[in-house]
Amino acid sequence: MKVNTPLLVIAAGGTGGHMFPAQALAEVMLRKGWRVKLSTDARGARYTGGFPHSVEIEEISSATFARGGVAAKLAVPFRILGGVFGATLRMMRDKPDVVVGFGGYPSIPAIAAATLLRKPRMIHEQNGILGRVNKVFSKRVDAVACGTWPTDLPEGVQGFHTGNPVRGAVLERAGAGYIVPGDYPMSILVMGGSQGARILSDVVPEAIAMLPPEVLRNIRVAHQARSEDGARVAEFYANHGIDAEVEPFFHDVPRRMSEAQLVISRSGASSVADISVIGRPSILVPFAAATGDHQTANARGLVDAGAAILIPEDALAPDVLCAQITAVLGQPDGALQMSQAALRVGKPDAANDLSEMVEALAKGWRPKQTANQSNEGQSQ
Repeated sequence: MKVNTPLLVIAAGGTGGHMFPAQALAEVMLRKGWRVKLSTDARGARYTGGFPHSVEIEEISSATFARGGVAAKLAVPFRILGGVFGATLRMMRDKPDVVVGFGGYPSIPAIAAATLLRKPRMIHEQNGILGRVNKVFSKRVDAVACGTWPTDLPEGVQGFHTGNPVRGAVLERAGAGYIVPGDYPMSILVMGGSQGARILSDVVPEAIAMLPPEVLRNIRVAHQARSEDGARVAEFYANHGIDAEVEPFFHDVPRRMSEAQLVISRSGASSVADISVIGRPSILVPFAAATGDHQTANARGLVDAGAAILIPEDALAPDVLCAQITAVLGQPDGALQMSQAALRVGKPDAANDLSEMVEALAKGWRPKQTANQSNEGQSQ
């Protein structure tokens, strides 16, 4: 390792929605010759399996008010403060050139430590509405990168539309040729995300079972369901003679998505980014309990482009979903147009654009110090 090798600290955790774009940035920065450290907590560490081995993983103390009883909630500030103290000591010993936060409570210690030590720092917001942590830090960092556009930002905060970085495995499938629906085997990929997938497990199997026999005989389903729902979902498909794989997590989503004629999914930021970069027709069901209804905001670009059909959670029913599935699979030309429209929305260069912001910060760029600065996607 060269002594002058620049160091990037990435702070992320909580869900795949935070960790996948963090992984994408890490992959690019390593190729550019940077050292990369990931600061996360035990929950975020579950998503580090896909990170390059050369990324240094630092588990820090963090917590969220969303889990646990009264005692656990009372302990949250102390655990976070402990994490900030630990992160500050680490940064004093191994000085980062830039710190980037991707949101979630596990990102607090590193971003707070960078603020205390006045290190160049930025945040990346995946959703169309800032998460709680990113909202707190949006006025305390040097730059705010936005994955979804437009992003609702606090007054006075500039945003730079980079798009949501996707992992290398997704980029390898970018713009993969789309096989239009027809009288031959077709795949439907069902992704519920890390939260709130139960409604998809309740509704999607029934909707697929209601498809016309001439369509249903060609259908193969890959359904990502929570562990507690998996057995009953698999049993339903089996009882109705539907060829289906049901798993709590698919490690090869890019391959499965590239082979799918239709994706039925929550509209988490990473899912929307993957769908748009690979280019597939989709039916999106925003998670109604998402903070600020940000999943509806995430879906806006694909829906407005004619690449996706949006069904609000309170309107999701088997007959409604079946009608929409039939509409997509029954119109090959329309499905192809949806696929092409999704590609027009995608930003496959998002990770590179974000890496250029990191490098600029390391060289002294401070957009907040420049009045009337213009940028494609800047929030005014």
